[in-house]
Amino acid sequence: MSLTFASAEGGPSIPLHVVDSDSYEAWRDAQTQSARTYLIATGFKPTIGKSILIPDASGAPVMAVAGFGTPQTRARGRFALAAAAATLPAGTYALVGTLPAGDLETEALGWLLAQYAFDRYAKSSGATAQLICPPGVDAAKVEAMAAGEALTRDLINTPASDMGPQELEDATRALALNYGAICTVTKGAALLEQNFPMIHAVGRAAAEHRAPRLIDMRWGSEGPTLTLVGKGVCFDTGGLNLKPGGSMALMKKDMGGSATVLGLAQMIMALNLPLQLRVLIPAVENAVSGDSFRPGDILTARNGLTVEINNTDAEGRLVLADALAFGSEDNPDMILSMATLTGAARVAVGPDLSPYYTDDAGFVSALETAATSVADPVWRMPFWEPYEKMIEPGIADLDNAPSGGFAGSITAALFLRRFAKDQRYAHFDIYGWNPTPSPARPKGGVGMGARAILAALPEVLSL
Repeated sequence: MSLTFASAEGGPSIPLHVVDSDSYEAWRDAQTQSARTYLIATGFKPTIGKSILIPDASGAPVMAVAGFGTPQTRARGRFALAAAAATLPAGTYALVGTLPAGDLETEALGWLLAQYAFDRYAKSSGATAQLICPPGVDAAKVEAMAAGEALTRDLINTPASDMGPQELEDATRALALNYGAICTVTKGAALLEQNFPMIHAVGRAAAEHRAPRLIDMRWGSEGPTLTLVGKGVCFDTGGLNLKPGGSMALMKKDMGGSATVLGLAQMIMALNLPLQLRVLIPAVENAVSGDSFRPGDILTARNGLTVEINNTDAEGRLVLADALAFGSEDNPDMILSMATLTGAARVAVGPDLSPYYTDDAGFVSALETAATSVADPVWRMPFWEPYEKMIEPGIADLDNAPSGGFAGSITAALFLRRFAKDQRYAHFDIYGWNPTPSPARPKGGVGMGARAILAALPEVLSL
């Protein structure tokens, strides 16, 4: 699916006026008499999600009007222009003037994202309203962000029957081929030979054609080094601590961390940012068989730490631990992990916000500013040192699932930090799913935090 702007040379376009509630009457009164009469007669109100085509005497559209609402209604959502775009008939539109408020580049991105539809199994309705890139908007940047987000959504939306570890590897190899990156894979028994024991333990119960693996993609030869680690649990049954049916329904999205780092990687490579990028994805299926790892087992991680398994459904942190330990051996300038890791994070902040953990004040400052500017909200959570004792069971160095249920997202983040080896590190505990449709964000898989990170990178890495 191509989420791109329409060509200005592609034929006639319909002038599009974006009007908010505060300025609507003054704007309406300044239009031609026929336009004023039509707007009054139809009772048009410039609320978010409302639009109208104004015809000439022959019935052909001479202009379109999109509602932009009030500051209060815009504050309660994102992508107000996309809401109007979804109500406009198919055609090519050219923005007249600028927006009454808000960021034009972000609203243009929302328009492109509103064109997204997951149509692999059921074809979408087809034609949509197309926008000519507004003056002053960096078309290449916006289109790169839209394409990266579309990749993330497609990967998450694909059911596990068609998105297992092999298919996730295939998607990474295709991305690498497209941008001249190098992709290597360590698979099956080779994981033990090359010291990735926890990735192997979590994925060893799966069928042979869905064998566990570590996917390693590298791109770029100059500039600061950035390593992205994404959880790639392609389906999570819970293992021997089997999930109930209701909790298993969305587990195709448990590879949302890997999907998000691949979408971010595509953005970085498409924009040719001057950095050296590495993407690590531990890709597994947490299946049930006679070879499943068990509650009570003690595993030894790549970095030598021992981990007591108190719940096989806390498997994501295990595979991430080996990947983080591996990634930190290169001493990158920044290492980021992204994972659909804990239900506790969803309880804390809901599905819209991307909770993240870091001790890096410079990263916090850059990310918080960037997140606001690109409508990709984040929320900082604490690496709360007093909870370290909760992940230390005594019988082993670490506990993968502390009892009691308190601070589940924090203890998971503290667990992962043990494997980042004092690197400049941030961890994102994302949801990766939009449970209800909203402008530019249909129900289903969704990228979280990637645009904010992309916008923050120039300051974070001094690009």
